[in-house]
Amino acid sequence: MPSTVQTTTASTDRRALRTRAALRDALAAEIEATGDLSQVTVTAVSDRANVTRRTFYSHYRDIPGLVTSIEEETIAELRPLVQVISQTKLEELDEAIHAFQPCPGAIDVLSYFVERASYLPALLGDGGDPAFQSRLMQMVREVAASRAAEGFVAPTGSIASALLDYYLTFAISAEVGVVVRWLTTGMHESVEVMACLMTALMFVRPGDLYGKPIGLDITTMGPQALAMYKENNNG
Repeated sequence: MPSTVQTTTASTDRRALRTRAALRDALAAEIEATGDLSQVTVTAVSDRANVTRRTFYSHYRDIPGLVTSIEEETIAELRPLVQVISQTKLEELDEAIHAFQPCPGAIDVLSYFVERASYLPALLGDGGDPAFQSRLMQMVREVAASRAAEGFVAPTGSIASALLDYYLTFAISAEVGVVVRWLTTGMHESVEVMACLMTALMFVRPGDLYGKPIGLDITTMGPQALAMYKENNNG
């Protein structure tokens, strides 16, 4: 039989987890109520969570401390999920797109956000922490950068690294932005449908939406960009 100490510790841990969850949800509700994270107070969050200020301070130093805790936990938990997506091969993506199936791992990432819909939309929305989305994008870059560089076809010279860097910025900003948009506007599409849409969106060219596809030969553009780069630097 478990000892009294073990039982007490387990009970205390569960109570602490419930308190933190209540504070997270209360924070989100206050952000929605005030429309501005900077206006949220410890008193308001504590009252909404039905705990004392003393209880709040036993878990967090202040509101920024609560926010940082949520964001760090979110990023740490998402990292291995994003890692799965980053390891997907182009052949797998091609098969998924033609079958209108999601990229491997995409459903797990979106499900993570759905399971935390009581507080993440508020923090990622207009009234939340503007830096949170940037921190998410930085984590995705850290996970995906080395994988994206494998087999990268580009002209020789420093323009190549710039091209890859800007491509990563474009792709990561787009994907994270789509997730945030979906999350903060009510998640009307199911996880499965949204995962399929996000997989396909990365390969949609602007002209495709209007029946006027625009072709781009990166092997031709590369040398032209390199020539312009050299000309500008020499000038």
